[in-house]
Amino acid sequence: MLEFVRRHTKLINIVLFLLVFPSFVLFGVAERFFEDNGKSEHVAQVDGHEITRAEWDTRHRRDADAERARNPSIDTASLDSDAYRYKSLEAMVTERTLAVEVDKEHILIADHRLLDMLKQDQNLAYFRTPDGKFDAVAFKRATGQTPQQYENRVSTALAMQEVLTAIANSAVAAPTQAQIILDALFDQREVQIARFDPASFKDKVQVSDADIQRYYKEHLAQFFIPEQVNIDYLVLDLNASRKRVTINEADVKTYYEQNRDRFSNPEQRRASHILIAVASSASPADRAKAKAKAEEILTQLRAKPNRFAELAHKNSQDAPSAAKGGQLDLVTRGAMPKSFDDALFSLKKGAISNVIQTDQGYNIIRLDDIEPAQTLSFEKVRTQIETQFRVRAAQQQFDKDADTLGNIVNQQPDSLQPAASQLGLTIEHANGVQRTPVPGATGALANRDFLSAVFAPDSLDRKLNTEAINLGSNQVAVGLVKQYLPARALSLEEAKNQVRALLMTERAADMARKEGQAQLLAWQAAPGSAKVGAPLVVSYQALQSQPVGIVSAALRADLAKTPAWVGADLGDQGYAVLRVNKSIPRDRTTPEQAQFEQAGIVQGIMASVEADAYLTVLKERLRAKILVPRPTNVNDGATAKGPEEGAQ
Repeated sequence: MLEFVRRHTKLINIVLFLLVFPSFVLFGVAERFFEDNGKSEHVAQVDGHEITRAEWDTRHRRDADAERARNPSIDTASLDSDAYRYKSLEAMVTERTLAVEVDKEHILIADHRLLDMLKQDQNLAYFRTPDGKFDAVAFKRATGQTPQQYENRVSTALAMQEVLTAIANSAVAAPTQAQIILDALFDQREVQIARFDPASFKDKVQVSDADIQRYYKEHLAQFFIPEQVNIDYLVLDLNASRKRVTINEADVKTYYEQNRDRFSNPEQRRASHILIAVASSASPADRAKAKAKAEEILTQLRAKPNRFAELAHKNSQDAPSAAKGGQLDLVTRGAMPKSFDDALFSLKKGAISNVIQTDQGYNIIRLDDIEPAQTLSFEKVRTQIETQFRVRAAQQQFDKDADTLGNIVNQQPDSLQPAASQLGLTIEHANGVQRTPVPGATGALANRDFLSAVFAPDSLDRKLNTEAINLGSNQVAVGLVKQYLPARALSLEEAKNQVRALLMTERAADMARKEGQAQLLAWQAAPGSAKVGAPLVVSYQALQSQPVGIVSAALRADLAKTPAWVGADLGDQGYAVLRVNKSIPRDRTTPEQAQFEQAGIVQGIMASVEADAYLTVLKERLRAKILVPRPTNVNDGATAKGPEEGAQ
């Protein structure tokens, strides 16, 4: 079963993504989010309370910051797209809808659960002073909230999770439903493919000057250069502030002495085990049979303890550890299921436990080794503590520098040089900057708020510094317009090469499509004349480097008569003809795989459907709606590159 999970990690991640509610604890639903300052346009409402554009902008920046942290290589321009911004708004509506329900139903979280969550929050460690106290002022400056507000948010997040978990756990898939879902997910087809690539037709394309002139006139709107500016700008970031930070050695030593327990490694134990697996839904008879087998193995071990590795290899149904004679990795207390954990930490070295029941089945445990708890020396953790001090100090210095930057550019509004000199920054230059981020733009030039400030009247008409714009991720930027270039249409001569390339691509794709369609008809009539590639087995889980359009066409093909011949229009990528030979049943050879499919994949999808239906009804009841137009390019499916979607 564990091997199956490893082979299907991508699918499992998709299922988990559908189920897991977005985390918004640190910068999420505001404690008093229903208060409207009246200074911003309303973009959505929930239960009669509005969400303002300012709140939306703040949420979008936080979503974008979080995505950049998860995926540093992402194209930052995509994070400022209308589609991504809209998904942030949808997520806000979903969260606030759930928050209203939590409040109305008085759903509370037990104090011990809240305390456990706060103890596990590593972010809070950065706000502890060298003497171990919590720095509430630094916390509020960094997060915009008091510790009590933060605690309330954690509690609200847990309560919202409780609501969705209860709904998800109520989902039940009938066997017929499960079969339909799994067949759709794992359906495979053996195909042979002939691709008709536009590139192979470009030599045959003829484009005349008259064609270019006609296309230019008919598509003139495509050949406008929008208004642009050439600018100077400064970017203040955490690295720039960190250069002026110094660390006091005495403070580092004091912190270590007062927090020794934080630098202690807890006791760790290494064990081997034998698992006789049994599903939690198994019948009493099956459970009794599994337990009896475990008891029989234990009897053999009591007689000959040195056979543990042999019997584990032969009998254990945890395949990865069985291959190593049952050996597990080092673990600390609390890392394993409670019954397993209690037994493991009650054993003496070399001892073998009784039969222990867990959710996976019946276990026999042997304690192989104990690594006692130890406190790391100051020298071993000095670098770690200094790094933590530098992070806190750099953040504090950045906050001061950001205030200084804002003051200087306001006091001397027609130059960036004074601010650059005082803060040790370099003035950057950029030409051809537009109102919206262009593909490939990074940093300030990919930030919509910064670009809006650059194109503000004071910036364009009076050539004054912009205000200091928060870019997120501890970055602040200021811009100064040096030259304004109004929008204009490209002349035919300027656009000629661009028009020619567009026409070449369009006509080559059309020729590829027509050739493919003609060959499809010919091969349907005379299959023996077909020139297709070697057989491939494709599915949504294994695209085999093929475009999704090809795989979709293969899976839609009617196999009442085989082979089936179908075509796939791939747009600018041309055309494909597919000979679909047969459908290949999915491999369901092991009980573990069948159990995983039913309990993991099907249950996950059904839980997602139930949760989505619940949220839809809840939003209707609370009159939740979005008041801004929905962009045409918003992806309705869940993606891993943007905020989780909420329904309107």
